[in-house]
Amino acid sequence: MDLVAKYQGVVGRVFGNENSGSSEDSYVERLLDRISNGVLAEDRRAAMLELQSIVSESRAGQMAFGAMGFPVILSVLKEERDDVEMVRGALETLVSALTPIDHAKGPANEVQPTLMNSDLLSREVDNISLLLSLLSEEDFYVRYYTLQLLTALLTNSPQRLQEAILSIPRGITRLMDMLMDREVIRNEALLLLTYLTREAEEIQKIVVFEGAFEKIFSIIKEEGGSEGGVVVQDCLELLNNLLRNSASNQVLLRETMGFDQLLSILKLRGTTYRFTQQKTINLLSVLETINLLIMGGPETDPGRDSNKLTNKTVLVQKRVLDHLFMVGVESQWAPVPVRCTALHCIGDLIVNHPKNLEELASKRLGEEPDLEPALNSVLRILLRTTSKQEFMAADYLFKNFCQQNPDGQTILASTIILQPQSMIHAPVEEDINMSFGSMLLHGLTTGENEGDLETCSRAASVLSHVIKGNNQCKEKVLKIELEAPTPTLGGPEPLLHRMVKYLALASSMKSKDGKSSTSENVFVQPIILKLLIIWLSDCPNAVQCFLDSRPHLMYLLELVSNPTTTVSVRGLAAVLLGECVIYNKSNASGRDAFSIVDAISQKVGLTSYFLKFDEMQKSSLFTSAKPFLPRKPLTRSTAASMAEIEDGGNESSDQKNEHPMLTSVFDSPFVYFLKRLEADIREKIVEAYSSPKSQVAVVPAELEQRSGENDVDYIKRLKTFVDKQCHEIQDLLSRNATLAEDLAKTGENNSSPLERKVSGGSDRVQLETMRRDLQEASQRIEMLKAEKTKAELEASMYKSLAGKTESDLKSLSDAYNSLEQANFRLEKEVKALKSGDIEALKEEAREEALKESEAELNDLLVCLGQEQSKVDKLSNRLRELGEDVDKLLEDIGDDVGADDADEEDEED
Repeated sequence: MDLVAKYQGVVGRVFGNENSGSSEDSYVERLLDRISNGVLAEDRRAAMLELQSIVSESRAGQMAFGAMGFPVILSVLKEERDDVEMVRGALETLVSALTPIDHAKGPANEVQPTLMNSDLLSREVDNISLLLSLLSEEDFYVRYYTLQLLTALLTNSPQRLQEAILSIPRGITRLMDMLMDREVIRNEALLLLTYLTREAEEIQKIVVFEGAFEKIFSIIKEEGGSEGGVVVQDCLELLNNLLRNSASNQVLLRETMGFDQLLSILKLRGTTYRFTQQKTINLLSVLETINLLIMGGPETDPGRDSNKLTNKTVLVQKRVLDHLFMVGVESQWAPVPVRCTALHCIGDLIVNHPKNLEELASKRLGEEPDLEPALNSVLRILLRTTSKQEFMAADYLFKNFCQQNPDGQTILASTIILQPQSMIHAPVEEDINMSFGSMLLHGLTTGENEGDLETCSRAASVLSHVIKGNNQCKEKVLKIELEAPTPTLGGPEPLLHRMVKYLALASSMKSKDGKSSTSENVFVQPIILKLLIIWLSDCPNAVQCFLDSRPHLMYLLELVSNPTTTVSVRGLAAVLLGECVIYNKSNASGRDAFSIVDAISQKVGLTSYFLKFDEMQKSSLFTSAKPFLPRKPLTRSTAASMAEIEDGGNESSDQKNEHPMLTSVFDSPFVYFLKRLEADIREKIVEAYSSPKSQVAVVPAELEQRSGENDVDYIKRLKTFVDKQCHEIQDLLSRNATLAEDLAKTGENNSSPLERKVSGGSDRVQLETMRRDLQEASQRIEMLKAEKTKAELEASMYKSLAGKTESDLKSLSDAYNSLEQANFRLEKEVKALKSGDIEALKEEAREEALKESEAELNDLLVCLGQEQSKVDKLSNRLRELGEDVDKLLEDIGDDVGADDADEEDEED
């Protein structure tokens, strides 16, 4: 009751003070008195109804009820089970006390009566046990209100209620039994179980043990599968709660019931073009279930990997791909979220699973005789869709198909062949008869004609997956030449050159209304740059092809230094430039690695160039890239918002911020690849810049006069050799001076005008020498200052040490004197003790012994007096009874004497 007393104090502060006579407080108190002490049953029921009414309508009433009402209402529930109307009213009153009143919202820091009431009711485990026992009552409304009350308690005090239910024998079992009750009660119990199982692992295990899987699928089938209402959604949410963090529950589902009943929910029944909001939510929920099975359990579970592999294998064996392709590809009326989630599931099913990859590669969609490969259908969606979410989902599928699948990449790359001129400019609708590669090439080349590079960028993203990490595919695609001639090459235009052309066009493209299409450029240029970076990586032939056109290098240098472009575009362009250095095997003048480094130094500056890497790595795209982002669980609150996303509903957010599109470009593997590549680029560029272009091999024989060579020719040859060496040394010094100047510009904003005017190589060398001498002098001065400071510190330390030693000696001397005085005092006391009167001590001990003996004797006399008093009383009583007391005493004496004689005989 201490908690109730504290609660009354809270109520008193709300109403003014503890003795405040507020109307609600007094009214609730009178009603509780009528319920508790009333004589007439009808009057008590009427009071209960009035109490329920005021608690449901007034926050003050809820506060007053919490302060004094719980003991009365709980007493009704315990002792008056036979009065059904009273029990109903009591339960309904408790539900009202725990339900927030929306129209009476107050300040954020105001005391919430519903939370306080929930805390009071759930604090005692006996209260929860009492409520669970009411679930066995026959009355429908008693069970219904009890479930509502438990749900309200779980909403306000989840942790405490979970612990209480776990501590009560058969607590979960009683709730599970409610799933087989009437429909309304079943639905309430189902909702309560979904809340209970969201995070409580122990409750999840008990619920599964009580046969939750069978009951869930039975209810789903009874409600009509995906065509059902919100009950199907609640069942799937409960199922997902049981599977999300438990690999063992997934194994139990797979080994006992299998996945057939789960996959049957994906079947589109009735009219396939009719998708209500609830049907969309149900399909999203079952797709989430499939995704949880594909994940295999939490990352911390040791059996996660094997369980994931088994789940993927069994799902594909059960023809899950048929259902997913029907929902995500073939059903054009399916909502965008459903199609996107289905494509994501397909991508997760096949990644790093050879058998599933083969199954997808051989998968064909449609009807005879118009069957086509499933990958072609997905590519068509990727190129045509107006939803950027759907493009990213389809792109995710291709990325997972090509990941660690060189055979699949080779098959796709082998289909990329140039189509006849008539097919190149054919409408997109006529791509039904094209191969995968031809359709991809068609998407790469049609964007320019239509004035829209988005289709080209989407196709470029797919091509980057096809050639990633596969030099054979890179070489194959490198040989593709388009028919548009390029005068500088004097022949057909390679596909690589066409992609660079589109990269340049993307910055100047205009939208249909004549304005700059900035929202498109945000992701078009990064996607094309990503393709070029992957293409040139570890492929010298691709680097050579890129540098065959001199304008490519010039444009790339301008793109790196262009302040109007985004940080990501400048950074990616810098990486592409770096690849032209580290993967450059050419020795041709103007195209070799040294020439590229010189161009970077002259046009951009090495410091500014390296700064592009730092800016890109500090951008949100780099810092937010994570290996795995788990999807948020689909609940009642989040499902509706997801289901409302339509094709155009996402356009406004894309117009404002293309961050989701850029996130698909800067995924975690690509970000890691760029970081690793950046380190190699820095090292290679510094090495190339700090060494001469050609190494001079000094052979001793060259310094000797050759046979038949006269002195004049010999001197001329030596002079030429020395001049060449001097030029190489001068060039190297000039490079080092330029590097130092760049670093100085970065680190020192207040450089002198003289330094800014220095331009010649020799002047920079002199300036560098002067700077080096000044730096050495500054270092010597700093060294002397440090030595002086060190000496002063040592002197101060020795001085303080001497003072401390002197203080210690003084303390020791004082302590020695104190010890001497104590020793003298103790010796004096010992002598006094030895010369004392020993007889006085003995007399004192004798007196104390006599006192103790007298005390013991007095105690014995008191005891004898008490015994004698008892004997006198007994004698008087015996005389009253007519007995001869003297004779009895003589007999007792004789008996005692006889006993003593017997004992003596026995001893003898």
